[in-house]
Amino acid sequence: MTERLIMLAAGGTGGHLFPAFALAEELGRRGYAVELVTDMRGDRYGTGFPARAVHKIHSATVTGRSPVALARTGIALARGVREAFALIGRSRPAAVVGFGGYPSFPPLVAARMRGVPAILHEQNAVLGRANRMLAKRVDLIATSFAKVGLVDQEIAAKIRFTGNPVRQAVLESAGRPYWSPMVGDPFKLLVFGGSQGARYFSDAVPPALAMLPPEIRARLIVVQQAREEDIERTRSAYAASGIEADIATFFRDLPRIVADSHLVVARAGASSVAELAVIGRPSILVPLPHALDNDQLRNATTLAESGGAWCIEQKDLSPERLAAEIARLVGAPGELANAAAAAKAQGRPDAVAQLADLVAGIAGGAHEAGT
Repeated sequence: MTERLIMLAAGGTGGHLFPAFALAEELGRRGYAVELVTDMRGDRYGTGFPARAVHKIHSATVTGRSPVALARTGIALARGVREAFALIGRSRPAAVVGFGGYPSFPPLVAARMRGVPAILHEQNAVLGRANRMLAKRVDLIATSFAKVGLVDQEIAAKIRFTGNPVRQAVLESAGRPYWSPMVGDPFKLLVFGGSQGARYFSDAVPPALAMLPPEIRARLIVVQQAREEDIERTRSAYAASGIEADIATFFRDLPRIVADSHLVVARAGASSVAELAVIGRPSILVPLPHALDNDQLRNATTLAESGGAWCIEQKDLSPERLAAEIARLVGAPGELANAAAAAKAQGRPDAVAQLADLVAGIAGGAHEAGT
């Protein structure tokens, strides 16, 4: 049987790229060829994307409402559509799958123009701007959450709840049970702000942990993601407090580190929330403030309502409050274990298989798993 091609469109953030990575892994196991279409930044997270080819096309994000800004964005997107139209004509994919953000816009518009079946995947608990623009142009919309905000009634029939695909490394780490730390045990705390790190955490977490009693500080083992320019000051702050800490800009083995942790402090990006749930680890989620449509707040609230996390908005999270929350949880291993179990109950380890089934169906059903 001739190998069939599925074209994935993702880029811009790790939240878009990581679920595309997971789907590419699964489609490869099912015998499909996979190619990635991304913007001119490419795979800037160094994932080593599992595709036989990576194509870069022009794209742009709407960053302003002035006529000049809108014209520039429109010109870049139109150029990307022309490039994607030519690419799809040459490659002849069986289907195109977009993962949101403006890098998905040109390939999915071009797929519609070429008559190629298309699926859109929404990672967040609210339909994003680019996805709302694309919703009428695709055949199906897969979602990470059972309830998704800003969905028009006319596209509701296209919605399919699959969950947010996670990478194989996450699924492997999900097999490790949560271990509740007892009094005197080391307490492993992971702090990360998404695939690019977060200056806010470098500013807020070290002084908060410095406020903890000496007996708690002595137990802490911190792993924290920070921007390159913040590493030395963050490292020095922990050293001054006598706290053991590993600080880096990016951890390639982050799923393993999540599984090793007793508590995670993180932003609430879609991939972060999905991976915390699948692995089953308790977290304090601090949504990115001022985000359009409050997508991170909705993500965090959904997990918090299940009992698997504590959502605290950045405006409400002083160093004193963060110190109090961590001190309380360090002394409540049973509460941590319950939160870990609640988070895991929300996980969708089968999300990648569910999404791959949709892709296989829309692409003609060839190469089902095991054939």
